Amino acid sequence: MGVQVIMFGSRRRHIDEVIVANLDGLTRFAYLRIGDRTEAEDIVYEAVLRLLENSDNVRNAKCYLFRIVYNLCQDEFRRKRLPIIPLDNIELPDKSDEQLDQKEIDRINRLLDGLPPNEAEIVRMNVVDDLSFVEISHILNLPQSTAKSRFYSGMKKLRDKYFTNNH
Repeated sequence: MGVQVIMFGSRRRHIDEVIVANLDGLTRFAYLRIGDRTEAEDIVYEAVLRLLENSDNVRNAKCYLFRIVYNLCQDEFRRKRLPIIPLDNIELPDKSDEQLDQKEIDRINRLLDGLPPNEAEIVRMNVVDDLSFVEISHILNLPQSTAKSRFYSGMKKLRDKYFTNNH
């Protein structure tokens, strides 16, 4: 049974543009959560198919894609009982010329891993995945105010721990 999606015009162009613009970010998003590049790509492919199948009912394609990827990653955790991958075990491409030294990166990752999971996830989504609070609230199905308060709470804890342990 194949998927048959027929869309024309500006709506289809918009969906295509959203997919192309977010493909790398979605793959990185999935990879950071499950730690396997091939499975991350499969999850993103599944999310794109779901978007195309349901595009008539989707108002925000980017948020929809991230939410589906997030949910599929959660399903993968439940199905396989995957261990949480520490950020220091994941190799990300360099995005800037100014890189923190490895010792400092390891320290920040340990601090992030010490946050409550619901705060750490939102900090990662905002800082690492560069998602807005509106997008995060749609993806996690939370009020925007809750996403913001968890982010600020997590960031305060990170700052407190960082500066307390830095001396």
